[in-house]
Amino acid sequence: MTTIENDLLRVTIRPQGAELTSIFHKPTATEHLWQADPTIWGWHAPNLFPIVGGLKNDQLHIDGKAYPMKRHGFARQSVFEETESSDSHAILSLRANDETRAVYPYDFECQLIYELTDTTLSVTYRVVNEGGTAMYFSVGAHPAFNVPFNPGEAYTDYVLAFEQDEPLVTHQLSDAGLFSGETRPVPTVQNQLALTEHLFDQDALVFKNLKSRRITLRHKDRNEAVTVSFPDFPHLGIWAKPGAAFVCIEPWLGYADAEGEPTPIEQKEAMQYLAAGDVFMATFTISIG
Repeated sequence: MTTIENDLLRVTIRPQGAELTSIFHKPTATEHLWQADPTIWGWHAPNLFPIVGGLKNDQLHIDGKAYPMKRHGFARQSVFEETESSDSHAILSLRANDETRAVYPYDFECQLIYELTDTTLSVTYRVVNEGGTAMYFSVGAHPAFNVPFNPGEAYTDYVLAFEQDEPLVTHQLSDAGLFSGETRPVPTVQNQLALTEHLFDQDALVFKNLKSRRITLRHKDRNEAVTVSFPDFPHLGIWAKPGAAFVCIEPWLGYADAEGEPTPIEQKEAMQYLAAGDVFMATFTISIG
């Protein structure tokens, strides 16, 4: 387990998936990250690579060959190596190996870079194409935040405040977790989306090409808040298990397949292209307070 901290925050990261397991705010003694109750949802904040979302028939099509690939990719199940750390900084790395090449035939290094500054945690995805040909991939975050923050409060005391007052339209998912082709409006009041126990009855809310690049989870009557800023991520998922005491705010670069015929990786919507030898980086931040 890797720990980074300062006077205000203590953050822990586990080797499996380079996954955040705790964001602890010291002044208020508050744990803000969901603690992965396995009877409800056994993750904290999985990192999604080399795909985001589900694939038709759980298959990724590359150069005319179908490779088995489960939803959200293999990174969250893989063991990352800590390659660098200090009191407030850590880098964890996954390199291509025989196991990854069996399902994803590219040579790569996928790094998660964590950096603490005051009450803000910066999370950077760094992908290096170490092969001799171009590669295609997606990355995404899936952090789950405890709601409510304090005892005696209710889930419905909290709202998600979007940076911009914009109409929200979610792209609906089928029972198989693929886009159905249907959309529906998501009502807000003055750029705020109220959390309710039935908000996610039809699975995640998926927003493509969102104008907002910042969302704040906060109590509707107080200033306590968790803010996720994602300047490098044009797509966003919001999700929770119905009735569970958390909400996921998920910056994405990529998303699920649509219902219909399988799509080759280079034609999948929102995939990232990386030429041989090139480096990709994208950052989001989590701020407490």
